[in-house]
Amino acid sequence: MNLSSYISDASPIDLELRTFFKKSNRLVILDIGACEGEDSIRYKRMFPRATVYSFEPLPSNLSKIKDNFLHFGVDDSIEVMPFALSDTEGIATFYVSSGAPPQKRNDENWNYGNKSSSLLEPATGLKENYAWLDFLEKIEVKTKRLDEFWREKDLKQIDLIHMDVQGAEIKVLEGAGTSLDLVKAIWTEVENVELYKSQPLKQDVEDFMNLHGFIKLADMVSNVSGDQFYINQKMVSKISIFRYRIFSSVRHLLNKIKTFLK
Repeated sequence: MNLSSYISDASPIDLELRTFFKKSNRLVILDIGACEGEDSIRYKRMFPRATVYSFEPLPSNLSKIKDNFLHFGVDDSIEVMPFALSDTEGIATFYVSSGAPPQKRNDENWNYGNKSSSLLEPATGLKENYAWLDFLEKIEVKTKRLDEFWREKDLKQIDLIHMDVQGAEIKVLEGAGTSLDLVKAIWTEVENVELYKSQPLKQDVEDFMNLHGFIKLADMVSNVSGDQFYINQKMVSKISIFRYRIFSSVRHLLNKIKTFLK
């Protein structure tokens, strides 16, 4: 694995993104829990006219974001937000992850350990499923509510939220307040087991999203964790959702045929 190949590869939700958004759209995209900025770069390449905000509170990752944005030529077109989004504004403890799987320790092109830091304290389930992952450091980070950020930037709507916040998903979404009604789509990591203390699990996230008018169109969650894609029913037409479901069914059928022919 390396950064260049990750950015060049198609997004796991390429079909979803291309169904609901056009390349020429002036989108507003939030990459929350941006790590080294790899997904922010990918979105900027996919939607060149988009305004992308990259949220990352970890200082060591912020320096990597700066270098990566410069390397990939997007340093003047993505705005970096050096704080964490949550349900409260202030200062919070941030649990910093590190380490690498034994078979990956010589891979210098991909940092496996810096992608699991969280506002939530690690639970025993994390070590049980990822024994190589360490949490050797705690730092204090600034937190802000999404609705406050929304007002500061005078946003009219958010087209896509990409969220990888290690168990703090509902904290972020609750911090949006009523602004959540004006978010068109959300792509978020979800867990099936408690990796972080008191985190919402898959059913909790699904119940929250359903309550706020979002419908789940893609689910890639394994027995431990994975990602889900939601669309806001109030902000897209039924025809668009129907068209997506047709495309998705055809894709699924083609994949089954390819598997059968192998």
